[in-house]
Formats: sequence, C-alpha cells, structure tokens
Amino acid sequence: MSRSTPEESMSPDDYCTPDALLHTAPSRDVTPEDMVMATGRDVTPKNLDWARRKMETEGAAAIEKLLP
Repeated sequence: MSRSTPEESMSPDDYCTPDALLHTAPSRDVTPEDMVMATGRDVTPKNLDWARRKMETEGAAAIEKLLP
C-alpha cells in the first residue's frame, strides 16, 4: 500500500502563487534600455539616445505613457 504525501494529494488549483511572483516592478530605476525595450525597438545607440532624451524631458514617467 502506498501513501500519498499532502503535496501529492493536492490539485494544481490548490497551490497559491507567492505574491512576489504575481506583481512585478523594477527593482531599480527605469533605464534607457528599459524604455527602448518597452517600445519593442532594438537596443541600438540611436534608440538609446532617443530614450535618454525622452527620459530627460519627461522623467521616469515617460515609460508610463507607453503602458496600456
């Protein structure tokens, strides 16, 4: 006779996802690379310059304008 452990008897719906995995936020300030990637562009010197200028004029809130 085999015994099941509590983990084996739980269905996948019984598991809780830790809160830290459900919510994401930058652990640091937004960088020009983040800005470029958020727009779906390639990280190139030209796009990094664009992102730096945009962040200088609009601050970190510039990336918020890109989010739905």
